[in-house]
Amino acid sequence: MVLRPRCREPVSLSSLPPLRKHLSTPGLLESIRLSFAPIPDPRSGCPIPLVDALMSGLAVFSLKYPSLLKFDEAYQNEEVIRANLKSLYGVEHAPCDTQLRTRLDPIDPESLRPAFAAVHRQLQRGKALEDYTYWEGHYLVSIDGTGQYASSAIRCPECCIRNEGKANESYYHQLLAAVIIHPDLKTVLPFMPEAITRADGACKNDCERNAAKRLLSHLREDHPKLKMIVVEDSLASNGPHIKLLESLDIRYILGVKPGDHEALFEAVQERLCTDQCPEYSHIDEHGVEHGYRWVNGLSLNKAHPEQKVNFLEYWEIKNGQEKIWTWITDIPLTQDNVEAIMRAGRARWKIENETFNTLKNQGYHLEHNYGHGKKHLSTVFATLTVLAFLVDQVQELSCRLFQAARARFRSRTSLWERLRALFTDFFIPDWKTLWEVIAIGHAASVLTPKPNTS
Repeated sequence: MVLRPRCREPVSLSSLPPLRKHLSTPGLLESIRLSFAPIPDPRSGCPIPLVDALMSGLAVFSLKYPSLLKFDEAYQNEEVIRANLKSLYGVEHAPCDTQLRTRLDPIDPESLRPAFAAVHRQLQRGKALEDYTYWEGHYLVSIDGTGQYASSAIRCPECCIRNEGKANESYYHQLLAAVIIHPDLKTVLPFMPEAITRADGACKNDCERNAAKRLLSHLREDHPKLKMIVVEDSLASNGPHIKLLESLDIRYILGVKPGDHEALFEAVQERLCTDQCPEYSHIDEHGVEHGYRWVNGLSLNKAHPEQKVNFLEYWEIKNGQEKIWTWITDIPLTQDNVEAIMRAGRARWKIENETFNTLKNQGYHLEHNYGHGKKHLSTVFATLTVLAFLVDQVQELSCRLFQAARARFRSRTSLWERLRALFTDFFIPDWKTLWEVIAIGHAASVLTPKPNTS
């Protein structure tokens, strides 16, 4: 079997870069496996170790199988699949799809948190985060929620419920995500997400505000020295949330809207009328007008007059059409920094475009029901999906060999298709060989194909 290259210019094996020891697939997976090893196994005496089950689950999402059924179908080439799970993911005893669901359903999703921390430690150790520092050594962290699962028929005890007790009752899970972003960089680096689900025995749904309290507390606990500026939408612009950020030593840039913050905007208008609201504007080389107006030291609202915030308005006039954005921040505003604060606030959308859109539409299948389970399975699978995404993002940022393989394809989904095809059809000795084969564009002279049983 010969796999033809998709790029016009041939790539030689000798021209390919080496793998980075800690910021490449094998190094990252080894860190993750070590973090999985101490997790307590609720099923004693099982022939399949829990660490193998967790790494097998991660492999499903790392390889972007669209369903566990598709992964199970690949077991028609069982000898090849088991060999590759061992050589690439360190899995000694691989479960089938039913065993995988059974093993992972009782696992507390919180026990996966050290895996994310382990990957971020490697990022810091390899100085890969240096390009993400944005303002006075701080990193921008965008936080937002997204739907993960919805059904009108299938539910578990952790499901939140819409229209409870009514004929159109439905069930759902959500995630609150936090990712390191930078306005000039496309790659995002997710932290451990927070599940928005019903707690055991709770009679009310969980909500994004409660999940944010847990997420921020965990974030500071996992990264006690990391300088952070959180960027969020207007739902976060409330007194309790801001006080929490301050107590955790986290700075903020939060969206605000006139309809939700009437007193704040009235105070801005009063300052504007008395000429106490600095502003300036300029027209760029494309004829677009950019304008800024800011006020420091305003009360957040009438309920929290002691909570002082700094207000920034930015407008953009292009082709006669005006758009306006507004934020509050704890960073003192001056003409020298309002553009940087504006760019940080607008970069919040990277959690939608580069995170949620990728997870839902570019091969990760976040919203697909891989198995709902009776306890934690849905959340465990979603968390493993985000973990697989983190590994890929680290490689896109730091692994030149992965970048060479990625460069051969216009889309991520095409890369994942090639990855699965090789994983299913060839014995692969290691990740270095796999990425080299993909980067070069052929496999027959490097990999051993599956046995011919016809």
